[in-house]
Amino acid sequence: MAAKLSKYTIGQIVRHRIFPFRGVIFDVDPEFANTEEWYEAIPAEIRPRKDQPFYHLLAENAQTTYMAYVSEQNLLPDEENGPIRHPMVAEMFDGLVAGRYQLKAARAN
Repeated sequence: MAAKLSKYTIGQIVRHRIFPFRGVIFDVDPEFANTEEWYEAIPAEIRPRKDQPFYHLLAENAQTTYMAYVSEQNLLPDEENGPIRHPMVAEMFDGLVAGRYQLKAARAN
């Protein structure tokens, strides 16, 4: 089965449907591209399908910042539209314009 086009784009701010975190997308895999060990560690009752886009996020919750790998089915557009405080945001993006981070020109190639 061919992977579908991704719903979200690089620079977009999203939040997780189940867990209390949000983040900015910095890469997209057209379908699952992580380890089987990572996949099996997700509880079966909430384990996402592999045949959908998966997103790499610079993520944050109330306590910390980190990188996350999240299936499309578990993401929603972010309602806050405020900046993400992850320290790597400044390395990858030029700034926030109309609720979306602008990828640095050097990274867009």
